[in-house]
Formats: sequence, structure tokens, C-alpha cells
Amino acid sequence: MIKPLPKILPEDIPPHVVLDCQKCELSFHGTRVIWGEGNPSSPVFVILDNPGARENKFGEPFLCGTRETLQLAAYEAGIQPGQLYVSYILKCRPIRSYDKHKARMQCLGYLWEQIDMMQPKIVMTLGNVATQYYFRDPSAEVKNLRGKIHKDNLLSIVVSYHPLAVRRRPNLKKYFLEDWRLVALQL
Repeated sequence: MIKPLPKILPEDIPPHVVLDCQKCELSFHGTRVIWGEGNPSSPVFVILDNPGARENKFGEPFLCGTRETLQLAAYEAGIQPGQLYVSYILKCRPIRSYDKHKARMQCLGYLWEQIDMMQPKIVMTLGNVATQYYFRDPSAEVKNLRGKIHKDNLLSIVVSYHPLAVRRRPNLKKYFLEDWRLVALQL
């Protein structure tokens, strides 16, 4: 069987109220709002810290290493792109320094709205930032929470490493894949 190439997932259209949001200083960074990408009715809701780079310096869309690594691991675990929806703590890509905690707290309400509206079966937090803000616990760490199913009301939560951490530290790949397989078992 041929492994499919990772692809740019379709972006979800943000609500108008979010497009005009000025709750935090990220609204002045000049980057666009990214509400999420993938299938909004999918069973798996993945949370990353921020949307990251999506266009090169010429304005052409490209698939960043984070999203490429995420899709490859999901596929290897048996999860198809149509079963994924990826969202972010921050809804805009930061391009200079900012008050991280304040911006994340301001954007978190949007994330809860998305989860309530979409009602996924599984939420997967990737990286310490996404995990800490999802669990509302600044001391939460992936290395202590990964490898098992957590429950939050009716949701199953799986915690894993950020895809960029996996790219930088290949020894984490086996754990990353284990966590994706845990998600696949819940489907």
C-alpha cells in the first residue's frame, strides 16, 4: 500500500466575531485568523499551540513540518485526514514577542466554543503549551500525562508531544506513534 503524501487540509471559516477580535495584541501582528483545519465533523479534535507558518515568503501555501509530522503519524496509526480537525490555543500566528499567557487566556474561550460546537469523540493535545492550557494546569507536562486516556466530561483526551519536538528529537517518535495508536483505538 502506498503511503499518501501529507497535504494541506482545508481551513475552516472563522466566525465573523473572531475575524474582528482585538482581545489581545496578536490582532496587531498582521497575521490572519486561523480557526482550524480539516473536517469539522471529524471524531478527532487535535490542539496545537498556534497555527504556525502557512505561506512562504512569496505568499504561496505550504505544508509546515508540524502539520506534515502530525499527518504522517496519524496515517501510520490508521487515522485518515478526513478523521482529523486541527485547532489551536492561539488563533493567529505570533510573529514577534507578546504576552503569551494573556493571549492564550483570551483565545481559550474560542477553543471551548469550538469543542462544544463540534462535539468530537477524542481531543488530542500536542505539546506542553496545548496540554497546560487545555487542562488549565501550568504544571502539566506531556511526559507525565501521555500514554493513557484522560476523561473530561464525556470526552476522551490523549496527550502527546508536539510534532516539532518529535522532528527535533527522533527518540520521541515511538511515543508519538503510540499516542496516535491510542487515539485510533478509541475510534
